[in-house]
Amino acid sequence: MAFTYDITTNRGKTRLLCTDTDVAGGADAQYFEDAEIDFFLTAMGNNILRAAALALYTIAAQEVLLMKRIRLLDLSTDGPAEAKALKELADTYQEKAALAEAEEGGGTFDYGEMVTDGFTAEERRNKEALRSG
Repeated sequence: MAFTYDITTNRGKTRLLCTDTDVAGGADAQYFEDAEIDFFLTAMGNNILRAAALALYTIAAQEVLLMKRIRLLDLSTDGPAEAKALKELADTYQEKAALAEAEEGGGTFDYGEMVTDGFTAEERRNKEALRSG
């Protein structure tokens, strides 16, 4: 399992934000391999906050599937509660990323025109001509 943690790289920053930083715990202490973190970064357009959010959503899903809610004598685990906390943190990262994108002018809003008949096709051509100047 390839695992590197260098805070000066996007991979390392993503690992820090999703708490996948345990280098002293041995090979089984990490959640994700380097290739998996790289996938999160690629899937999220190299946005560190969004990549960390996707990693946290993945961890949350694993918590729900594996841990469930167990009570045995004085020991109890609550996977769904842990997953909820992870999802809330991931949602916070998503909101921060959206705010940063909006401040940069590259917000997440876009529009689409639907062509359903000859009239709307003509209307779209006219609007396209006006936009292209």
